[in-house]
Amino acid sequence: MDSGISITSGHRDRGLTRMNTDMKYIVLVVILLVVQVFVLAQSALQEMVKTEQAFSKMGEEKNTRDAFLAFIADDGLLFRPGAVNGKKWLLEHPAPPTDKKPLLAWQPSFAGMSASGDMGFTTGPWEFKGDVKDEKPSGYGHFITVWKKQADGTWKFVVDLGISHPQSGGPQTLWQPADANKTSSFKPVDEAKERQSLLDRDRSYSTDKFAAFASPEVRLYRQGNLPYIGSQTATEAVAKTKGHIAWQPIGGDVSRAGDLGYTHGTYEVTDDAKKVTEKGSYVRIWRKQGNVWRIVMDVVNVH
Repeated sequence: MDSGISITSGHRDRGLTRMNTDMKYIVLVVILLVVQVFVLAQSALQEMVKTEQAFSKMGEEKNTRDAFLAFIADDGLLFRPGAVNGKKWLLEHPAPPTDKKPLLAWQPSFAGMSASGDMGFTTGPWEFKGDVKDEKPSGYGHFITVWKKQADGTWKFVVDLGISHPQSGGPQTLWQPADANKTSSFKPVDEAKERQSLLDRDRSYSTDKFAAFASPEVRLYRQGNLPYIGSQTATEAVAKTKGHIAWQPIGGDVSRAGDLGYTHGTYEVTDDAKKVTEKGSYVRIWRKQGNVWRIVMDVVNVH
């Protein structure tokens, strides 16, 4: 009996050894999980950028329409000029016959990724040639694309919008992100609740509140101008807006981590006589900073 219930020092030592071993194992597992999440976040950013580059490459080698059909999500939005289901619109509007080969070339030069690695965005310069043989482009601009990881693990874009401006926005060179998303872990949120919170935040926005809503690194895209980068530059540009702007959100989405999201909608500009002088669509990309949704990209498309 005694031998069955007594605990000798040797048994205690082995018990402590097992406990120490178990603790070391648990610590190792936690470290590996943290590293794994970090690597996944890193690869998500790189995969997304490489997907954008593959999207561009297909457009160059095949044609723009087929490239868009290959990379757009089933619910992806294009603006023609208002928001439409992009895949449906493309299928209903075949490219007109031509003896030329138009070339729309673009490359990402900046990107962002959610901590959950399921939603991100890319932006960069684009240029257009009426025919690939043309010596110089006939059009320039910047694009923004919002990407979402699909159930099968592939990346498809859910929003694509851009602006045009008279000068080149930069060289068409391959870009590799210098840094990955540094967030090592995340807590999944109630996406429906967070989506509603973001839409409410968007509804509370007005042009005179831009500085308070903008992230320090905000990018403002307006037709006919190169991007305004940084809060001060963007705020100064917004301050020059003439007339009253009424914004009307339509929809949006958020990442599983609830730290990155986008909204889109329509707007109207009216003068002092309340006459409508401009209509268009907008897309805003938001990032949660200090538990507050702030604008990191603001783009309008004049109708």
